[in-house]
Amino acid sequence: MTPDPRIEFFYDLSSPWTYFAFTNIQAILRRTGAEIRWRPILVGGIFNAVNQEVYATRERLAERNEHSPKDRFSGLTLRYWAEYSGIEMDFPSKFHPARSVHAMRFCTALETQQDHLFAFSKRAFAAYFTEVRNLDDPNVLVAIANETGLQGEEILEKSVSGKTKQKLRDNTDEVISRGAFGSPTIFVDRTKIYFGNDQLPLVEFALKRAP
Repeated sequence: MTPDPRIEFFYDLSSPWTYFAFTNIQAILRRTGAEIRWRPILVGGIFNAVNQEVYATRERLAERNEHSPKDRFSGLTLRYWAEYSGIEMDFPSKFHPARSVHAMRFCTALETQQDHLFAFSKRAFAAYFTEVRNLDDPNVLVAIANETGLQGEEILEKSVSGKTKQKLRDNTDEVISRGAFGSPTIFVDRTKIYFGNDQLPLVEFALKRAP
């Protein structure tokens, strides 16, 4: 029996911090040799269940003409992390915040083919955050899949099946039950939970200890 990967990476394509973590964890995988399993979730489902404060924060920022020093610093931090990660970003775009249900069903349809899921996700992140493309449009998702060398129409057909929709709900329910409140949520050895791009040093520290 193949052992479970040491890392589980639960994610939604709509989060810039998830894009940073998705990118920056690659170096950790190279340094540690750890295996990873990409696990698509619907972050809106998590927010609705355990973290509705996110919506209040979005409304507060949208209503204010001038951001507080903390708000301005958050924007700078986003830019700093983009530079550090080597990512060109055009964000926030007119499509933010994204309704990501179609995109995450696409990802879920690919979950059993982890190499294909990784390639599609990498391309979709760039499409949304750099090229300002709408991940809520199934035609855009088909085009992104085709650009990755995958069969976009076949993935679309699979993504709208009841089985795929249920799998996405199951992934989301699972990560909530394990303590998640957002994206990305990362587990090492099933039990150690980490949240966000800035905790990747702790992820690497855990991987370098005996399993």
